[in-house]
Amino acid sequence: MSSSLRKILTTSCLLSSVFLALPASSYAKSEQATQNAQKLGTILEKAPLPAALSLPHAGPAYRITYLSTNGITQNGLVPVTAEVILPAGKAPKGGWPIVAWAHGTVGINNKCAPSLSPYTERNRIYLSEWMKRGFAIVATDYQGLGSSGAHPYLDTRVEAYSVLDSIRAALSAFPVQNKIMIVGQSQGGGAAVASASFAPTYAPDLDIRGTVATGVPYITPELVSALLQPHANAKTETGYNPLMVYSLYLAAGLAGRDDSFKPQDAFTPKAMPAYRAASESCVTDLTALVKKEGLNFQNSVLPGFSKALAPAMEDMRYPTLKLAQPLFVGTGSEDKDVPPVLQFGLVKAACAAGAVVQAHVYPGLDHSQTVNASLPDSAAFTQAVMSGKPVQSNCGAIAGQ
Repeated sequence: MSSSLRKILTTSCLLSSVFLALPASSYAKSEQATQNAQKLGTILEKAPLPAALSLPHAGPAYRITYLSTNGITQNGLVPVTAEVILPAGKAPKGGWPIVAWAHGTVGINNKCAPSLSPYTERNRIYLSEWMKRGFAIVATDYQGLGSSGAHPYLDTRVEAYSVLDSIRAALSAFPVQNKIMIVGQSQGGGAAVASASFAPTYAPDLDIRGTVATGVPYITPELVSALLQPHANAKTETGYNPLMVYSLYLAAGLAGRDDSFKPQDAFTPKAMPAYRAASESCVTDLTALVKKEGLNFQNSVLPGFSKALAPAMEDMRYPTLKLAQPLFVGTGSEDKDVPPVLQFGLVKAACAAGAVVQAHVYPGLDHSQTVNASLPDSAAFTQAVMSGKPVQSNCGAIAGQ
């Protein structure tokens, strides 16, 4: 036996005897320490955010990587990225309250992550207004955007876990306090509602005061049927339909986690090049392609579409719409991206479940225009819920819609 091997074996025996001599409580403490080091919201990386990617007149801003539950498998931890943007000036006593911002559709490829790009002008205006109200912005990219693995587009569980654990991460390392508004638009509107829905069981430690959502997607088999049926019968439908962009991302996101999905069961040959592009193209480029090809439900979707995408649509469900905190919903009457019928369906379901819902309809405004138009109404809503004042439901306002 060589002298080097003899040394290794001797060292191993000594270490084994040391560990064997430890009491059982020491093993438990060691195991607990390992678990604590890997808890939800643990920050793995933290770096200053370039000024070009922050918000106007903001204070310190950072890009972080934190741990969240894998929303696809519902167990194990995955790294997720986010931005934390603090207002300028000295933080108030206890820290800044938090706006957990849930972003809209950007794509499903890593390069599309919002923390890697400047904010759009619309979102700069919108989030800057929230910052003027005295909130820090905590903005997750969602699992699979900006980090490894697939992004399961519109999966409510994935979105909720990412949002809620980004708040935990911010609370662990920044001058912010556990007083939270969850705010989102489009895909993020659904993510905001999902976060409020999952929070009582997944994150009871978080003090969520209310949820503000605009352009919220809400899918049920009945609503999908109502949405698709007119297109199936409308032989005159021509030109680009913005819903095709989201349908392609939904399908590509499903393919990223389900090998049994067959796109040829859902889409016509005409739509297949755009489907293949969806996994690589961010929303501006995919929208341009869908417009160029003039894709719509009439020329792109097969009768088997709903069946083929049923697993993805199932993942869009909320576990409950009896939310623990008040919900603000803003809908543009001319929204073509998330048709008002879907948003009204969400409001009616939440009202029927017993949630406190304040619904606002903005006549003549589209999906994007509604975001900043809703600011005055959401300001009054936010002031009420943050101060603990009651908010009255106005479910009857959309009863006839």
